[in-house]
Amino acid sequence: MREVPKPEFRIADLESTERPRERLARVGAQNLKTEELMAILLRTGVPGENAIEVGRRLINTFGDLLGIQRASFEELRDQHGVGPAKAAQIKAAVELGSRLAKKSQMKERKSISSPEEVASLYQYDMAELQQEVLKVVLLDTRNHIIDTVDVYHGSVNSSQVRVAEIFTPAIRRNLPSIIVLHNHPSGDPTPSPDDVAITRAIIQAGKLLDVDVLDHIIIARQGHVSLKQRGLGFNQEDR
Repeated sequence: MREVPKPEFRIADLESTERPRERLARVGAQNLKTEELMAILLRTGVPGENAIEVGRRLINTFGDLLGIQRASFEELRDQHGVGPAKAAQIKAAVELGSRLAKKSQMKERKSISSPEEVASLYQYDMAELQQEVLKVVLLDTRNHIIDTVDVYHGSVNSSQVRVAEIFTPAIRRNLPSIIVLHNHPSGDPTPSPDDVAITRAIIQAGKLLDVDVLDHIIIARQGHVSLKQRGLGFNQEDR
């Protein structure tokens, strides 16, 4: 028996008052459901699903917006009704939202005073990275975050990381202190012997270069660990 094709449901088939773009203009983006915002990015649906329903399916497939942010471009592109152009639009929109949130938090916070504050700023971006990335947070004399620089991609261990490169951004900008961050793709933030060794080397170099190393924080899906709080590489016998 010949299969009857599913009818194509379009956003245009909805009442004008229920279309996502019209609703956004009328009530504001903050009042739209996540699938409606996704529908605006998708613009069109597929046979059997309008753009809102495709957006809802994507959210269910990946769990939530965080899951979509974690998904690779290829994983998103291969979803039915997406493709490369729509995948690029979605990834770009999620990344813009992430950057905006981070900038907003930085401006609202007067100064960094705890590892928890630092971790809250970078957890979203770093916890789901598929390879290790070492970042340096640059701070002024009042512990305001001035910038964050990616210094190294790959295995963060004492045999591969060039300690001098960690301090270059701060020295170039004449900034007095830094916080070192890196992630554990395994999901477990427990420091390894290499993490402690590289921390010890960073602190010793910072003393020679007159740049204060305030902390080394490891971020992972299961949380974060401050090596300074645990006295790893920062304790008296290491100085």
